[in-house]
Amino acid sequence: MSIAVGLFMTTATFASAQSISTGDTARGARSTKDFSSTSGADIWDANHDGIYTCDEWKSYLHRLFTLADRNRDGHLDSSEFTIIRRTGTNFTDADFGYFDENQDGKITRSEFVDKPSEFILRFDKNGDCRVTQDEMKAASTDQKPSNGRSKKF
Repeated sequence: MSIAVGLFMTTATFASAQSISTGDTARGARSTKDFSSTSGADIWDANHDGIYTCDEWKSYLHRLFTLADRNRDGHLDSSEFTIIRRTGTNFTDADFGYFDENQDGKITRSEFVDKPSEFILRFDKNGDCRVTQDEMKAASTDQKPSNGRSKKF
């Protein structure tokens, strides 16, 4: 029992790297969206080098899946998915249906882990599956209008 609690406490701190944003309006589901380094991606930067990779992202999702799969059957049901929602406020509004691609009522490890990181999709301009500090800086300057003021959303 203490191992499970320790794993939960250790892994729960990793969970704040992902948030949920609206997406796929045809299905009404939500997609995954993780934060920039100032609000969470540092957590899934496994070697803490300031470079965020697809491998690190998938490793992070594997850890979350393992944490939530209480009966170790390789699937998350809706009650186990609740554990994902509780791991951090970024998962609070996560939609089970978004992850359950084939709508069979359970989420496989691959359905969960193969979701791309919107953080990487947004900042990885050269397509090498790595986000560097330079790419993040370039993206932040690209968002500023020519008059020097930042965009308001």
